[in-house]
Amino acid sequence: MVSCMSLEHRSAMTTKLQSRQTGGAIVHHLRTTITHLRHRLLHNGPGTLDELLDRHIFKNDKKRDDEENELRNQQRLTSTRREVLSLYRDIIRATRFFVWPDSRGILWRDVLRENARKEFEDARFENDPEIITRLIIGGRDAVQAAIDKVVEKQKRQIDKERDDFRP
Repeated sequence: MVSCMSLEHRSAMTTKLQSRQTGGAIVHHLRTTITHLRHRLLHNGPGTLDELLDRHIFKNDKKRDDEENELRNQQRLTSTRREVLSLYRDIIRATRFFVWPDSRGILWRDVLRENARKEFEDARFENDPEIITRLIIGGRDAVQAAIDKVVEKQKRQIDKERDDFRP
């Protein structure tokens, strides 16, 4: 109870106790306690019971919480890594459909794969989860849009060929 009071409050109590001339043992005990607390405060020790408990008793709980947070972060990173690798594989699979050459004579498949690799390498050391999520979502949308365009183009090509064969 005494350790929860401020130093000023303790000094005031000591003065009151001395003026009332209560037992000398109580005054001596309070002076000793105040001196001890001042010494402890000079050395940055815990000033209250809560600080003492936080530093010594609840240390294991904080350590356990830190370990749980670290495990969650590792799981999240593993999950994100899986998503990124899955996206990269999907891009490589999708590029199989781009078999025609560009104006330089290079297959679009190779151009797209090279660009995808460059994009992934540029974002390799990104740590911000929000940016990583945006990149993954943007990549998925781009792959889906490209596949949709190829499918639409193939449908038009098939329809054109059917129309050419009809008498």
